[in-house]
Amino acid sequence: MLKAYSELGKQMDSLADLVSFGVAPGLIVFQLLLHRCSNGCNILERWNVIPYLALLIPVCSALRLAKFNIDPRQEVNFIGLPTPANAIFFASIPMILLIQDRIRTFIQLDFMVALFSNPRVLAVLTVFFSYLLISDFRLFSMKFKTMTWKGNQHRFIFLVLSLVLLLIFSISAVPMVILAYLLMSVAYQKKM
Repeated sequence: MLKAYSELGKQMDSLADLVSFGVAPGLIVFQLLLHRCSNGCNILERWNVIPYLALLIPVCSALRLAKFNIDPRQEVNFIGLPTPANAIFFASIPMILLIQDRIRTFIQLDFMVALFSNPRVLAVLTVFFSYLLISDFRLFSMKFKTMTWKGNQHRFIFLVLSLVLLLIFSISAVPMVILAYLLMSVAYQKKM
């Protein structure tokens, strides 16, 4: 709003993003894995080694933010998963696990609770999403230059799809919205 830009402000913004969108989801995943691996059946789970995979999230988030600051190709679209999308995905998991039985959706999603309660699934998701953070995978941004349909079709479709998912599945829709974002980015690769 103030049009006051500086290199220091850019770095401070990235540092705040690292804490909010890197360290916080890393701690969430660490706690989820620590809690779920304590009675694990393999040696890595019993020795509580698996929870340390969560450290990939802040490390890859730092790399992602540093790349974003120096890469001029990311003015219109993103290269690599944006850290807020990654954080939203992982921050939604404990909410789904805690309140799934209290919320009523049109379709019960008990499989999501079972999926996110599995430490192996969480470990694989952690590694996969950490890779997406630092990959060269192109994703569309939600920056609208104009509010016209032309050139913004995928953004409007994504917003409508997200709203429908949230209305149907409530908080359980959040990981679905992030996955839809990834899939739609794959579909629109040639247009980016």
